[in-house]
Amino acid sequence: MQPLHMLLDTLATLSCAMERQRELAQGGEGIHQRQLGEKGASRHPRQRLGGLRPRPVRLPQQEGPRPHLPALLLRLHPLLASASVGTIEFRAAIEPVRRLGLTDYHQAWASDIDFARKTIRLEATRRDDRATRSEAGPIPSGKEFEVGYDKLVIAVGCHSQTFGVEGVKEHACFLRDVGDSRLIRLKVLKAFEGAALPSTSEEDKKKLLHFAVVGGGPTGIEFAAELFDLVHEDLSKMYPALMKYVNITIYDIAPKVLPMFDKNLANYAIEMFHRQGIKVKTEHHLQRIRRVDDHLMLKIKEEPEEVGAGVVVWSTGLKQNPLVEKLVGQEIEGFGKILKDPKTGGIIVDEHMRVQTEFGSNGNKEKLTLPDVFAIGDCSVVEGEGFPNTAQVASQQAVYLGRQLNKGIDENKPFRFRNWGTMAYLGSWRAIHQSASDELKGKAAWILWRTAYLTKSMSIRNKLLIPVYWAITWIFGRDISRF
Repeated sequence: MQPLHMLLDTLATLSCAMERQRELAQGGEGIHQRQLGEKGASRHPRQRLGGLRPRPVRLPQQEGPRPHLPALLLRLHPLLASASVGTIEFRAAIEPVRRLGLTDYHQAWASDIDFARKTIRLEATRRDDRATRSEAGPIPSGKEFEVGYDKLVIAVGCHSQTFGVEGVKEHACFLRDVGDSRLIRLKVLKAFEGAALPSTSEEDKKKLLHFAVVGGGPTGIEFAAELFDLVHEDLSKMYPALMKYVNITIYDIAPKVLPMFDKNLANYAIEMFHRQGIKVKTEHHLQRIRRVDDHLMLKIKEEPEEVGAGVVVWSTGLKQNPLVEKLVGQEIEGFGKILKDPKTGGIIVDEHMRVQTEFGSNGNKEKLTLPDVFAIGDCSVVEGEGFPNTAQVASQQAVYLGRQLNKGIDENKPFRFRNWGTMAYLGSWRAIHQSASDELKGKAAWILWRTAYLTKSMSIRNKLLIPVYWAITWIFGRDISRF
């Protein structure tokens, strides 16, 4: 039986299962080696690996086409906003992949898949010093190679949606990786240092200390809240003369922010921000970002003049990974084309996470299941379902599929999503939580928010580190070192 390959979430890589498993496979004890390919970049990739029962399995994990340089780590996305302002340190929000017990692990980009030959086209990646620089540089290329698979799990996640707005990729900060968190922290502190210079004019101080957050979903809201805490709990003690210039503004094209929450909780969030001095401007359309000297200028359709800003954080939703866009457009011999969701552009899967295709001419089309190929997470859409675009969906799909692959696909056990609710931090030790059974707001919701994400952290080490950093921040304040 051929080895079995699996492509894993945002990791970019190629790995081997445990040494003892490989010894058993090579020892001729009747245990076959399989290849399982998992591709992806989502929020809880470790559960995908952890859900697979230890066997002599060769596990190459690869990332989709290159949005940024992949890293040998997993990250807990909800804690990236906290890391970006120093509430916790970066290492508490990530987990090294090599601690998963995979003996052979190599970085690689997945550029294409040949479903007929059951092979994946990959490009080896090379780390540069991007992680130590505040600005992104070119990504070096590597050698190309192919790997085969018996079963393939596509979980490449999505990219940030920029809507083609001029200057976003060049000047805005995203918040999807620990490198983004570090870049944001550097730029925020740089803005304060620049504003503190005696040569900086009053007008430039206002521009430098205006922090614009584009996107009114949980990520944008939580970052604005964390930034408020940093400014008013820590930076206000170090730059007291600059506090009158500080402004935080949230822009969103929708008529309301936090659309996944009911009106009562969304209004509570707006009122909370109003008391904190955070401006929320809905139905505002950002059309361009350009750099002028040491600050940015934003062209907003609803504003009569350009608005200055020191830092722009972009969190406006998702678009499909280029690999997914490529796969849904190609013809597969004997199976036609992969079905694409018209709204999201994602891969349509059935209730067992199996990729669906459409074969035949316009007058006689037949829906088929692509053998041995699965898709989970943001890059997939379960046919006939409207699951929220949250980490818990991808996480539950990962656990379900891991069990199904271990035991064999059971047609009588389709995937069932259990909604544990939605949370958002609002600053000043306040949060909101909504589920099918209850609603919480204020400090009770904040305690639940912290407890939930502490339990979701990936290792015992981080489960200990995170509360330690929370305690250090509470007692001594946040670390504002620039490095």
